[in-house]
Amino acid sequence: MVNKKSIVWFEEVGKEDVGLVGGKGANLGEMTNAKLPVPYGFVVTSNAYFYFIEKNNLAKHIKDYLKNLNSENPSELKAASSNVQKLILAATIPHDLSKKIITFYDELLIKENTYFGKRAGFFSKSIKKISSLYNPPLVAVRSSATAEDLPGASFAGQQETYLNVKGEAHLLQKIKECYASLFTERAIYYRQQQKFDHFKVGLAAVVQRMVESDRSGVAFSVDPISKDKNKIVIEAIFGLGEYIVQGKVTPDHYEVDKRSLVLTKKEIKYQNVKFVKSHIENKEVRLGPSEGKKQKLTEEEIIKLSFLIKDIENHYFFPQDIEWAIENRKIFITQSRPITTLSQKSKVEGQKSMETPILVGAPASPGVVTGPVKIIMTPKEISKVVTGDILVAPQTNPDYVPAMKKAAAIVTEKGGRTSHAAIVSRELGIPAVVGAEGATRILKEGSVITVNGQMGEIFKGKIIQEPQNNKSKVPSKKLKTVTKIYVNMAQPDQAKKVASMDADGVGLLRAEFIIADIGVHPKEFIKNHKENIFINRLSNELMKFVVPFNPRPVIYRATDFKTNEYRNLKGGKLYEPHEENPMLGYRGAYRYITNPDVFYMELAAVKKIWDKGYRNLHLMIPFVRVPWELIKIKEMVEKSGLLAYPEFKLWIMVEVPSAALNLEEFLRLGVQGVSIGTNDLTMMLLGVDRDSEEVAPIYDERTPVVTRTLEYIVKTCQKYGVTCSICGQAPSDYEEIAEMLVRAGISSLSVNADVIDRTRQLVFKLEKSLYLKK
Repeated sequence: MVNKKSIVWFEEVGKEDVGLVGGKGANLGEMTNAKLPVPYGFVVTSNAYFYFIEKNNLAKHIKDYLKNLNSENPSELKAASSNVQKLILAATIPHDLSKKIITFYDELLIKENTYFGKRAGFFSKSIKKISSLYNPPLVAVRSSATAEDLPGASFAGQQETYLNVKGEAHLLQKIKECYASLFTERAIYYRQQQKFDHFKVGLAAVVQRMVESDRSGVAFSVDPISKDKNKIVIEAIFGLGEYIVQGKVTPDHYEVDKRSLVLTKKEIKYQNVKFVKSHIENKEVRLGPSEGKKQKLTEEEIIKLSFLIKDIENHYFFPQDIEWAIENRKIFITQSRPITTLSQKSKVEGQKSMETPILVGAPASPGVVTGPVKIIMTPKEISKVVTGDILVAPQTNPDYVPAMKKAAAIVTEKGGRTSHAAIVSRELGIPAVVGAEGATRILKEGSVITVNGQMGEIFKGKIIQEPQNNKSKVPSKKLKTVTKIYVNMAQPDQAKKVASMDADGVGLLRAEFIIADIGVHPKEFIKNHKENIFINRLSNELMKFVVPFNPRPVIYRATDFKTNEYRNLKGGKLYEPHEENPMLGYRGAYRYITNPDVFYMELAAVKKIWDKGYRNLHLMIPFVRVPWELIKIKEMVEKSGLLAYPEFKLWIMVEVPSAALNLEEFLRLGVQGVSIGTNDLTMMLLGVDRDSEEVAPIYDERTPVVTRTLEYIVKTCQKYGVTCSICGQAPSDYEEIAEMLVRAGISSLSVNADVIDRTRQLVFKLEKSLYLKK
């Protein structure tokens, strides 16, 4: 009998249900529950897929076809894929399952009206149901692969999506075709290479009302090229979204300041064709010159979309890559996924040339590389590419990836900064220029060119690049300052690079990114008696900072997840309460005291590093509210054995007004360091929710009450001979705050990596003027 969880409406699932509905289905459910404008639908879950396989007795036959398969042999792979797909397509969806699918399909429009808050009475519902029998809804059927227990598995782009599906028979057929797409040549090859069991990967089919978009596109909540977190990037085209992903047309490009929501940049691109719905098919339509050169979105639509993008990023607590569409002037969000390339670094930094480029396109992935041109017009030619070639193509798709991995750089004629070529290039860390019209005609096979992915320029021959003028350029002679310049860090894979910069240590090492990467709520490890796995993983990640910075100090801030952030981890909903205002809720020192098991695991991970002989890792406690919390925390740290090491230092963050105003009592209890958290301190001093758009203009660290409080903290620490630092965003954003703190006598400034040199130069000049006055 079919499982009751074989089909679910979007609102019945969330992002913890990847194993049931796949990544795509889980994200759509999550956004539906967040009341975002998602085209409504349901998911035929992985339970249904496995039920289909079982009832048709397909597993044994599929295993026979894949047994002893040499996936490196193209003919073997093609034959195996073809045989398995034929087997699946010839099978029948069990009657009880097909009946249930049809019931959900018939109720789709009624449920959608309920979701969008449109009340319908009995008569109205009956009319809609009868109407759907004669004019069934048009839907998209999207494959959503599930691999919950396969870490690092990524199946994006390996299964199929079918548009304009109409009628019961058509729907059931497309669901079977989704199932068959789990065994394409590319999908089988990927799983074989990754050594994944073919039967541990299931497939859910997302059935979603079709949005007949007149305009569509992609957006990033953070600039994927410059990594600027204060910039929203939107790309837009006429018609359905397939052409932007495939790179068949070059989209309009808009940039919006995330804080003020002001449009700061727009590039209008000519579009000669669009992909549109025609009856139950899609077709390509040519655009006339007057329509093709129009701006795709109005400024009002750009701002409305930017509001939604901010909401989605705030919901997920992580930068997002978003697909959107506009139907009858209403914006829909069709997909959202985390941006995975922000921690990637390019092989060569972008630089400026004095030469004239032979070709200019859109910068898609930074870096400068020289190599021979290899023109690839179709995926059938990818074997021509050898390591070090510059791959030049009209556009790319997933079939080009094996060649892209060998290429030194990518150039495409079509596509924008969010096209397939751009995204994959950033993932690979190689330069890319997209939208370089005429590239396959102008560039000659075998000729040597230089690609500057940062500037979007292509030069003939090997070009020596001249570095851009940069205010934060490292001086030829390192400057010495009395005030230490520390760095704020979170990403382990950046540690070696940043350690080579002119930083005196790490003033803030955030735990949250490491814990988020582990992906499982710490209490799940405790529940399953696997504490050592968590401790070893955390210790290994911390070592990535400790070793390259040694002997410079690394100040590790214990986990400061809020409950809503903890709930996003696997298993989190079992352990975390729902809070109306998590920012002021169950977090920081009080959480460690009332919920000590997780904190003791963190302490064990830190002690493990000290036991190995490293003496530069220290602990900082966030969100300390009252003195008795510090007393309890010190008892716990002592119990862990860390205080047995004389060199070990315990710091606290001063980010709550009560801690700032009562600082002397905290210092008398005995701490070795204080770090000012300006983000939360400013929020609470001004009574402003720093995540709220409505009151954002009031939030400003330069407000006199904030600067006076900062100065008081520094002076009080001086009085007690305690090291005082600052690790909030303020000194990175505002030179005047850094200057005020240095004048007050702060021990160190901890800033973002991109402003280390600028801050060092500022402090050097300031200290020089102060000493000269003396």
